[in-house]
Amino acid sequence: MVKLSRIGQIAVNVRNAKRSIEFYRDTLGMEFLFEVPHMGFFNCDGIRLMLAESPTPDVHHPASVIYYGVDDIHQTFDTLSQAGVVFTSPPRLVATVEGVDLWIGFFHDPDDNVVGLMSEVPHV
Repeated sequence: MVKLSRIGQIAVNVRNAKRSIEFYRDTLGMEFLFEVPHMGFFNCDGIRLMLAESPTPDVHHPASVIYYGVDDIHQTFDTLSQAGVVFTSPPRLVATVEGVDLWIGFFHDPDDNVVGLMSEVPHV
């Protein structure tokens, strides 16, 4: 039996690869790997993120929400807000589980994909 478990790559639909590459690389500070025509690739701590223009309009829609883990969600919120990112939902506490507070916040990328930030803060 096959058991899939490791994510190797996540694809995000974009309308303009160049614009999205600049946003993810320059505004969000993600590690840029390489670019090929109509696609850009980033390293997300061992998982590759692919930003890809679609040749057909049937997939021109926002992607599933990808949550990026950050150490300090409030500092990340402040830094990204200063860089011009408009949050649709600023960081908020959503759960306390096993001695950890889970904080999340959301914003949109240039193609209206929802981007999530999450931070698991241990109780002191």
